[in-house]
Amino acid sequence: MPEGKTKTAMNGVDYFRQGWHLAMLPGIRRYVIAPLLVNVLLMGSALIWLFKRLNVWIPELLGHIPHWLQWLNYLLWPLAVLSLLLFFGYFFSTLANWIAAPFCGLLAEQLENKLTGHPLPEIGWAGLIKDLPRIMWREWLKLKYYLPRALLLLLVHFIPGIGQTLAPLLWFIFGAWMMAIQYCDYPFDNHRVPFVTMRQALATHRSAHLQFGGLVSVFTLIPGVNLVIMPVAVCGATAMWVDQYRGLSATLAAQGQRDVKSS
Repeated sequence: MPEGKTKTAMNGVDYFRQGWHLAMLPGIRRYVIAPLLVNVLLMGSALIWLFKRLNVWIPELLGHIPHWLQWLNYLLWPLAVLSLLLFFGYFFSTLANWIAAPFCGLLAEQLENKLTGHPLPEIGWAGLIKDLPRIMWREWLKLKYYLPRALLLLLVHFIPGIGQTLAPLLWFIFGAWMMAIQYCDYPFDNHRVPFVTMRQALATHRSAHLQFGGLVSVFTLIPGVNLVIMPVAVCGATAMWVDQYRGLSATLAAQGQRDVKSS
């Protein structure tokens, strides 16, 4: 943290807003290009495909509604669309993050150095390639955490009557939490804080991280804006790390090592 800067209160909305400004800082913009290109190519293609499939999937989902509740179709149709957008929005953003993970980690590292006043280290392709196994393992841990919980939420859709109403709300809350984990993890991982320890740290300020992740989720659903949201979210999450967690990095890493040894 730069000298003279005071620690700010945890507020996910403020950090999301900061992300837009930080992504455009001189010296940072060039690290935004790679994750931006990955997101544009993948999310753009995915959205085109998804909107073509909605006319097939929505009638199938609504077909599980009992006949006596068919009059609710006009209300449940937008909820079903929202559920699919939330599910596939996170699915494709996760896929994009797998591909862009090395570049997102590099962006988080360079931005942290700039925010803390440290000189930017020279990190080339060799350094990225060396870290690839660790980075991909970290992405796998996120996916392993996500999949069983996502499958349970999918089953909620098939509960007659209430499932189609309750599922979109649960999807949004869970998606917000997963977006917070996805993007906050980059600076944590740069400091070798274990995944479980990172989740425990985020849970201590769950409401702020749900604010941040919820905004990322909403902007992921907006065509055009969702193509640029990845580097913005990385920058906002890195600012949160610098303000709230950087001073605890050694403690968190040590706690993680103790947890690994005791497990």
